[in-house]
Amino acid sequence: MSAEPLDTREVILEAIDLTREFDGVKALDRFSFKLHRGEVLGLLGANGAGKTTAMNCLLGLTLPTSGELNAFGLPLQANRIKILQRANFSSAYTALPGNLLVWQNLLVFARIYGVPNPKKKIAELMEMLEISHLSKSVTGQLSAGESTRVNLVKAFLNDPELLMLDEPTASLDPDIADKVRKVVRKVQRERNVAILYTSHNMRDIEEVCDRVIFLHKGKIVCQGTPADIVAQSSSDNLEDVFIKIARDGELLDEPKKESAV
Repeated sequence: MSAEPLDTREVILEAIDLTREFDGVKALDRFSFKLHRGEVLGLLGANGAGKTTAMNCLLGLTLPTSGELNAFGLPLQANRIKILQRANFSSAYTALPGNLLVWQNLLVFARIYGVPNPKKKIAELMEMLEISHLSKSVTGQLSAGESTRVNLVKAFLNDPELLMLDEPTASLDPDIADKVRKVVRKVQRERNVAILYTSHNMRDIEEVCDRVIFLHKGKIVCQGTPADIVAQSSSDNLEDVFIKIARDGELLDEPKKESAV
């Protein structure tokens, strides 16, 4: 497993030996990482690798069995409300209240977050994600792709410094998925946001993530830039790396070539 590269930017989110057991089975096993300000970090692995457990721990929804979690230099559990005021989350699998109109849902969240000029902010974000026409639609009647974009508007409302995105392009057609990737990168660049990003779409990862971590059975198998991981592996592309780790739990069969250093 390659070591994390030196990064002098502020550490926004950090896990130290994070472990979570369920009935004696370790869903996370001494999981450690750092997410820096302005960085997009991909968290990858097959179903059951530990991604959801990690996200739930990072959101404070699940308590770790052992280990430490810090955000903005503060212990997460003891400062959860303060930290979440500076963070947000979006998942393709989390639904907003279905009986409200889209604008009503977003206005409720904007008020919860204390967003100044909430209607203006909502309109700007809906335009950015090209869903202004959905403003008066019933949320529960949206398509999966439309719901995903509404969830992203919700996640951007409070200008978070830490953003956790779970499968943000799931259920999107290729054109809209490409637009969402560009929006995520635009927000990251303009606001210097730290983003933790999960996806099963390796095009997403290659285009959006600065660095990735592959998990298998709760343990880190490898980490680095997408290009570095492919170069270290016996695979030809990141999708093949994903498949090999999902099947074998390992990065390498045998090295492609001798290292120059």
